[in-house]
Amino acid sequence: MARRSGRVLRSHPRLLAFPLLGGLSGAVFIATLLGGLYVMGPLLQDPGPAMYATLFVAYLLETFVASFFTAALVAATRTVFNGDEPSIGGALADAWHRKLPLLAWSLVAAVIGVVIRLIESENNIVTQIVAGIFAVAWSVMTFFIIPVIVFRDPSVTEMFKQSARTFKDTWGESIGALGTIDVVTLLLVLAGIVLGGLTFVVTTGLGTGQLLATLLIGGTAVSVGLLVGKALSGIARTALYLYATQNTAPKRFDDTDFSKI
Repeated sequence: MARRSGRVLRSHPRLLAFPLLGGLSGAVFIATLLGGLYVMGPLLQDPGPAMYATLFVAYLLETFVASFFTAALVAATRTVFNGDEPSIGGALADAWHRKLPLLAWSLVAAVIGVVIRLIESENNIVTQIVAGIFAVAWSVMTFFIIPVIVFRDPSVTEMFKQSARTFKDTWGESIGALGTIDVVTLLLVLAGIVLGGLTFVVTTGLGTGQLLATLLIGGTAVSVGLLVGKALSGIARTALYLYATQNTAPKRFDDTDFSKI
């Protein structure tokens, strides 16, 4: 799955645009959030309504931004699987067309995020275990939530039911494929760190230029590794969703026996 997802990405490198746009938007959001937290610092020192309301808004916006660009990636991947060349503008338009289901999903995810945080705030081992189990179950149930939103026009309850059902039908393939992609991503990130280290050694004696070169080359390499991993994950998840719902391997995966993954 990882190798075939990589083959799709090599043939259509513009798929990297969506995790890149998502990452840049996320960085802007985090910078804005940190600025807001600095201004509102006194109100957020103690747990209370103000703090949890702020967490809710942060979770909501963060989830919507991430989900929007993931939906665009899934839409572009669907275009590839249909044998056509994906368009960045067209995929973004497809994601925007699904803005209401994405917003509904983001609202629910924000509520669940606050609930998990509330459970974790209880300082005992039992609540920590409960919060961990709840978080894992939530991740499993929503594993295919974005493909469901992109491929269907679901109600709020239907999107969760369909996502959970799809994961149940492909749990072995999903865990295996995404686990392998996580390993690939880790190796790419480690390679970027090594490249940054080599740059630091080679540029010894350049003073400030040494630090700038290390951050530029190493940081760029690490960022590319993360972007590639995000793109591979979206491609593989879309392929798995199509297999689970249509019982047919998508284009470029037609030599894969999903039942044996």
